[in-house]
Amino acid sequence: MKRKLLTLLALTLCASAFCAIDPNTVEVKFNGNTATVTMADNIKSFVTVASGTSSHVKLVQAESFLGIDATTDNEDGEIIYVLSGTSTDGEFYLEGAFKCTVELNGIELTNPSGPAINLQNGKRCSVSAKKGTTNTISDGANDDFNGCYHCKGHTKFKGKGTLNVTGNSAHAVYSKEYVEIKNLTLNITSAVKDGIHCKEYFLMESGTVNINTASDDGIQVELANDPVTGVIAGHEDENTGNFYMTGGTLTISSYKGKTVKADGDIVITGGKRNYDENDMQSYAGIADQWADATAASFYDLNGRRISQPQLRGIYIERRGNKTIKRIVR
Repeated sequence: MKRKLLTLLALTLCASAFCAIDPNTVEVKFNGNTATVTMADNIKSFVTVASGTSSHVKLVQAESFLGIDATTDNEDGEIIYVLSGTSTDGEFYLEGAFKCTVELNGIELTNPSGPAINLQNGKRCSVSAKKGTTNTISDGANDDFNGCYHCKGHTKFKGKGTLNVTGNSAHAVYSKEYVEIKNLTLNITSAVKDGIHCKEYFLMESGTVNINTASDDGIQVELANDPVTGVIAGHEDENTGNFYMTGGTLTISSYKGKTVKADGDIVITGGKRNYDENDMQSYAGIADQWADATAASFYDLNGRRISQPQLRGIYIERRGNKTIKRIVR
């Protein structure tokens, strides 16, 4: 009898440990038309569940989190939302005004009436695909939002897993501010508009991005409505409309607009590009930026150096360790 009691106690302790929620963490598990939301004790007063057990999960996050301690995996002390499970009629909606991390841990989520992931948060939002996981999201027709993944603020895609996105309504990925990509594999299977559409700037540091069947541009970068800042070291808080690629692999196929369209510069210093680089478009103020010709060297697409760009054509500009493809119309 004593041995049975000890065994039962051990199993109970293991189950409790397995179910424990890490500090600063909210777990959302989708299951058909329902979802279970579980919060760490230290943040229960900072996050409100406004959707009950519905698979259309709506969370409202407080604007400040006094008393939340940073953990080893969460250096900023922000709240981490871990999404898993499956639903063909669900969504993850987050409202707030504080940095957050959305961790994708094997999720298959379709929202027939809007974005699958909708972050109404004007701050930096990290979206991390957990290593070894494949995550798939798709949306449905909705005139009020711009993407299957829709973010009001900045987006940093990261992690060593995979995220598949299908945009059945507008863009596949939309961020009202910048988009940065590091490490993860992002597959955009189709988009009614752009594969990726963002403002301020786009930066690809590493990882793999595959964009297929975009009915407009592969990637479009706009200037935000705020005053233009110019290039900033590290790019944080930058608003240039620039496209940057420093590493990784970018593949764009079956599009109807441009492979890359930018209101600012197109700056490529590394990485592997599997797309038509002659079909990129930049709206930068070329005359102003080329005024100081002594600080740069220019080449045509055959690699021949020229004294200065002509009125029409595509040119390569080299300034220091930066190489920029410019389009003059």
